[in-house]
Amino acid sequence: AKLLAPYVPQTQGGCLFRLRTGLQNVVWEGRVTLRALHKYRRLAAVALVSLVCFFFLLYCYKTEYINFHFADIHTEAVQAALAKHKEQKMALPMPTKRRSTFVQSPADACTPPDTSSASEDEGSLRRQAALSAALHQSLQNAESWINRSIQGSSTSSSASSTLSHGEGKGTSGSLADVFANTRIENFSVPPDVTATTSSSSARPATKSFPPGVPVSSRVSTKIQQLLNTLKRPKRPPLKEFFVDDFEEIVEVPQPDPNQPKPEGRQMTPVKGEPLGVVCNWPPALEAALQRWGTTQAKCPCLTALDVTGKPVYTLTYGKLWSRSLKLAYTLLNKLGTKNEPVLKPGDRVALVYPNNDPVMFMVAFYGCLLAEVIPVPIEVPLTRKDAGGQQIGFLLGSCGIALALTTEVCLKGLPKTQNGEIVQFKGLKWVVTDSKYLSKSPKDWQPNISAAGTEPAYIEYKTSKEGSVMGVTVSRIAMLSHCQALSQACNYSEGETIVNVLDFKKDAGLWHGILTSHGLKPEAICPCATSPEAMTIAIRRPGVPGAPLPGRAILSMNGLSFGVIRVNTEDKNSALTVQDVGHVMPGGMMCIVKPDGPPQLCKTDEIGEICVSSRAGGMMYYGLAGLTKNTFEVIPVNSAGSPVGDVPFVRSGLLGFVGPGSLVFVVGKMDGLLTVSGRRHNADDIVATGLAVESIKTVYRGRIAVFSVSVFYDERIVVVAEQRPDASEEDSFQWMSRVLQAIDSIHQVGVYCLALVPANTLPKTPLGGIHISQTKQHFLEGSLHPCNILMCPHTCVTNLPKPRQKQPGVGPASVMVGNLVAGKRIAQASGRDLGQLEDNDLVKKHQFLTEVLQWRAQATPDHPLFLLLNAKGTTVCTATCLQLHKKAERIASVLCDKGHLNAGDNVVLLYPPGIELITAFYGCLYAGCIPVTVRPPHAQSLTATLPTVRMIVEVSKAACILTTQTLMRLLKSREAAAAVDVKTWPTIIDTDDLPRKRLSQIYKPPTSEMLAYLDFSVSTTGMLTGVKMSHAAVSGLCRAIKLQCELYSSRQIAICLDPYCGLGFVLWCLCSVYSGHQSILIPPMDQYKIRDTFCSYSVMELCTKGLGNQVEMLKSRGINLSCVRTCVVVAEERPRVSLTHSFSKLFKDIGLSSRAVSTTFGSRVNVAICLQGTSGPDPTTVYVDLKSLRHDRVRLVERGAPQSLLLSESGKILPGVKVVIVNPETKGPLGDSHLGEIWVNSPHTASGYYTIYDNETLQADHFNTRLSFGDAAQTLWARTGYLGFVRRTELTAASGERHDALYVVGALDETLELRGLRYHPIDIETSVSRTHRSIAECAVFTWTNLLVVVVELCGCEQEALDLVPLVTNVVLEEHYLIVGVVVVVDPGVIPINSRGEKQRMHLRDSFLADQLDPIYVAYNM
Repeated sequence: AKLLAPYVPQTQGGCLFRLRTGLQNVVWEGRVTLRALHKYRRLAAVALVSLVCFFFLLYCYKTEYINFHFADIHTEAVQAALAKHKEQKMALPMPTKRRSTFVQSPADACTPPDTSSASEDEGSLRRQAALSAALHQSLQNAESWINRSIQGSSTSSSASSTLSHGEGKGTSGSLADVFANTRIENFSVPPDVTATTSSSSARPATKSFPPGVPVSSRVSTKIQQLLNTLKRPKRPPLKEFFVDDFEEIVEVPQPDPNQPKPEGRQMTPVKGEPLGVVCNWPPALEAALQRWGTTQAKCPCLTALDVTGKPVYTLTYGKLWSRSLKLAYTLLNKLGTKNEPVLKPGDRVALVYPNNDPVMFMVAFYGCLLAEVIPVPIEVPLTRKDAGGQQIGFLLGSCGIALALTTEVCLKGLPKTQNGEIVQFKGLKWVVTDSKYLSKSPKDWQPNISAAGTEPAYIEYKTSKEGSVMGVTVSRIAMLSHCQALSQACNYSEGETIVNVLDFKKDAGLWHGILTSHGLKPEAICPCATSPEAMTIAIRRPGVPGAPLPGRAILSMNGLSFGVIRVNTEDKNSALTVQDVGHVMPGGMMCIVKPDGPPQLCKTDEIGEICVSSRAGGMMYYGLAGLTKNTFEVIPVNSAGSPVGDVPFVRSGLLGFVGPGSLVFVVGKMDGLLTVSGRRHNADDIVATGLAVESIKTVYRGRIAVFSVSVFYDERIVVVAEQRPDASEEDSFQWMSRVLQAIDSIHQVGVYCLALVPANTLPKTPLGGIHISQTKQHFLEGSLHPCNILMCPHTCVTNLPKPRQKQPGVGPASVMVGNLVAGKRIAQASGRDLGQLEDNDLVKKHQFLTEVLQWRAQATPDHPLFLLLNAKGTTVCTATCLQLHKKAERIASVLCDKGHLNAGDNVVLLYPPGIELITAFYGCLYAGCIPVTVRPPHAQSLTATLPTVRMIVEVSKAACILTTQTLMRLLKSREAAAAVDVKTWPTIIDTDDLPRKRLSQIYKPPTSEMLAYLDFSVSTTGMLTGVKMSHAAVSGLCRAIKLQCELYSSRQIAICLDPYCGLGFVLWCLCSVYSGHQSILIPPMDQYKIRDTFCSYSVMELCTKGLGNQVEMLKSRGINLSCVRTCVVVAEERPRVSLTHSFSKLFKDIGLSSRAVSTTFGSRVNVAICLQGTSGPDPTTVYVDLKSLRHDRVRLVERGAPQSLLLSESGKILPGVKVVIVNPETKGPLGDSHLGEIWVNSPHTASGYYTIYDNETLQADHFNTRLSFGDAAQTLWARTGYLGFVRRTELTAASGERHDALYVVGALDETLELRGLRYHPIDIETSVSRTHRSIAECAVFTWTNLLVVVVELCGCEQEALDLVPLVTNVVLEEHYLIVGVVVVVDPGVIPINSRGEKQRMHLRDSFLADQLDPIYVAYNM
């Protein structure tokens, strides 16, 4: 204390552990041992170096002086809180992890509940699961837990999602209260674990949202008229002012009427003792150093000790002065030229020194002060992956630092790139401050030491809660005043020894444990409160006789969470013991303000942020004027909002209160504050609770991070800990379950996510602690890589909107009258009228496709109709009109001779995609048989594909199978016999070697209403349906496509589609014969200059992924797609706008026009309803509100609106087709832009279903149904089963009228009914796919009212658990649903059919049968 102590008047009494032993200052490197303490037990142990150096190492090295508060949550309290759960067995289902041995969890021992709540198939599955062995164990765990967890709540279910805690309790208990009160009962209704809480929620959330900003109504009449005529959709307000005017308003639980409220009077600022008036006080710290460096040059100033307590180096005041002088001279005169110096006074300089070298740091610091440059001490990055390295770089950049000082040893040890450039500090000039590199100053050179003013002295870095690094600027006068205040408060005087044994990895418990056992009095420990902005805020005065004993407060945790001070009287388990940190610093003034909003003074029994007004504090955040004003220039206000005085205060970032006797108590940090549902919790307290739960076997002490993430309008608590390598899965899961219970009991708050990561993987701060903001960032980015995770959204998320209650519907007539009154037209649209269209083609006179083929074989025998390409693009096979006709005749004669078939018999065609399939089809028509095209079984997966073939053969009652020799052998093989009964196949005829026999007579159907072919396909919901297509429908369909696409015999089209059903089959087999154009089958190739192409989404996706990075190579090979006029995606689903946009954008560089890409729409009842074609306006797009869609409504919004969905028109309606939008329940027509089922009427609609069971009612309902009301009630309509809407656009159609656009939203039978709302799986899947780069594919379905999300992981398996919280977050944020189960699987597990559609029901069946072999299954309970 040599520099300033002589100026301080001596007072009687001792300093903290003070003994007069000379002018010695001792600093330890690293950890303190008992032996070292013993050796130096005669030395005083108060602070660091001299007072000044103590001050700088304390702030610049970020060593925390004795921690300002310690959450005294004892292990006994936690054990007592857990005692009530002791008899309860582990109730949460353990997650399923691949390649780990399962030990039966106690949850399995419970009797499975009655299955009456489940559907029949689920009930049987559950019984099987209970009877089966370990194969179904994970499912059993989950189901038994689900059924138990929902019993505690009543039927109005305030919330299985919150797992309400017993009856009659005012406050919420713990998760385990539910389990403790669980009884297995019979349910009459399936439990809905997705329901939300009632208003009597256990954890109130007071968070409200600001109302919308009123828009000024002063708009001129003309502008108003202009706005009205634009007829653009109403623009929703910006997200921060988003007001939801539907029922779907976030549920805000009402505040608990019993919550404690502050009752004291408004506090008045508390003043510290006045600073003593001292004569001969130095004008600046540099002046004090100059004096002692010249008058007491040989007195030791600093002694550095190693880890054993052995002195390493002693720095005298003379050496400190001379070396600082040399450094100052070198910095100012030796780094640049005389005219262009590198450094000027006021420039910032980085100090990069390791923590074990206080001597060099001290010299560099004072050297900078003497040179009038501003030192910015920063941490030494140890590795290239040091957390916060980028932020340090940002700090250096924002402070404009171009020069760094360090030692030679440190510079060699810094992590470098391959070029030798130092990683975090690119572009910095380095100066080594070892003595041998410094120039001695001339005798006549003296540094400029002016009186201390408000100019910056140094900048200390501070990391905010979000991880950004800011520089707190401290002025020279503040530095001097702070030293004076500390000297006065701690009674420092000349001739004392100070020992710094601060180990920032240890806590105050070490001090108490070691030092008191060596005869120190307990009151000798003097805690203080500090922060980078306010510096030292308060300190307990050491060793003053007659001083009051340390204060202790036992506070109620419940009161603290509401920001109110209440002495704990009820539950000793949820009490927090805090000790005071002494009185306000001399010359300072303190007040407590509310932590949120304007700086309003708190009441005396209220907890708030500590603010300090003193000369000895920081002055600003360097270069951040806005933040500076909010932190360093705070004027407190009273309850009325008027300022209290005009003295500015500095926010300290500490939470606390002023107790009796003006003692200051600190209860937490603003950075560690977690505000959940309006209640405040401290991260340190939650860490202490977690560590008290027998953590030694499972996790490392001191390696736990607690933070909150914002999910669905509230903060959610996340706990991350490092797991010990020897901890078993069972131990870890047990510990996690108990931590959840303990935190719930003691803090009355639910934990959203608890994750365990492998040892030594959490990002570290430079001093070894956990870097909280980096950990949070890794968690949100999905790069934390946990090895165990437990999500509990059902207990935490209590603000979900109420489930929709369906109101009794309004009658169809009333709807129609309402639309007429509102001026809305009925939502119907039609294609061009076929009667008015003249195609002066000879085809029109032929009624049947067989007649057209015969006519073409005579008129243009050598005209090529089909050309088949292989994967390399070379021609494999061609077929002219005559070749096709001749081969069809030969097949027909084989059918008559070998098959002995009669007209009307069904024939299954089992061929790979190619021309053989087409010839076989026409051969059947020539023979009068009805062809049924079926995809052949896959030789490598017979057990999966052959049963479908078998089923179609049986359902279609096929009399014969036409196929190739290879497939014929496969059907009769031993492998096939293992999958099906091969002896019961009908006659199998191979068509490889056909006899050259001519057919005596080609069959001609007596009427065009006769059946032409059967179209079988498996829907995405797993239903096999066959529809009947008549000859009239076939001709009508081919004619409509020909007119829409302008197909003529000179045209070539490329087809890359599945040729077995739907529009793919029509384009593959029928259209070429009808229109005479050449069809190039499989991949579209440039050499043919094709103008029209047809493909599926799976082909488009393959091109986008496979050729995405090869566009330049294609360009160099001369491939040009500018000739492509139409590229049509054939699908029976909502257009995948993002995929088509990506495809267009990707291939734009090789000439593909974005206007060329379009989609079609068809369904089982009518395979082609919409097709873009060549004429007519481009497809239109609209943005609709997702929330409205869930309510079966359409609300148009503008691009960029929150919760908006982009929909594209599905092509133009084909000629002769009419559509109408109908309410699927009342069967009444709906108005324009209303969501309903799409009904269709057209000449090419299918005749009906072909099934073994002739279900006439289904037939009538789907194919021949009428509207219940309206002009079109006499028309017969077919129901597509798809939801959509019609919207009249401003565009002009070919007919000259305004164009009506049809938008398809999704299949009705695929929708998920959850919480009374209708969800389309694709919307949830799109959200999930966006969350992480490693999600290759995603599918969702429901299981016992739980939403199950299956994601394919294309990265490494250690990323699997990262996906669980990300998936849960995004579905909650965007769709207001809680995910019940997250299943992570390998790529390719989600079944996708040849049309690119996900087979969600197959996936569900595989999940229930435990056949997915998942990487990980997480049960979010």
